[in-house]
Amino acid sequence: MKPLVRFVVFAGLGLGLAACAAGSHDAAQAAAGGPFSQFLLGLWHGIIAPVTLIIEIVRRYLPGVLPWPFHLYQVDGATVPYDIGFYLGLAGGPSFLFWRRP
Repeated sequence: MKPLVRFVVFAGLGLGLAACAAGSHDAAQAAAGGPFSQFLLGLWHGIIAPVTLIIEIVRRYLPGVLPWPFHLYQVDGATVPYDIGFYLGLAGGPSFLFWRRP
């Protein structure tokens, strides 16, 4: 795959993943949906945590560059099912991007 195409694909995926990050109004509504939705929301936020961390760093040290109100962790969804999903997504999700079969 050409480097420019790869960059565009990963940038598009990154923006798509960041659209569902913690701190948005939709994430707060999903956190109020019950234990199963909190688990899935935590799993998703754990999977996209590397992208969200980069966004948090940019927002912290370059204020005004990104207008999005995203956070690494959904404070409204801080329940046991959300925490379990978050840690499972954090432990297993990003590692699949770099895993290759011999």
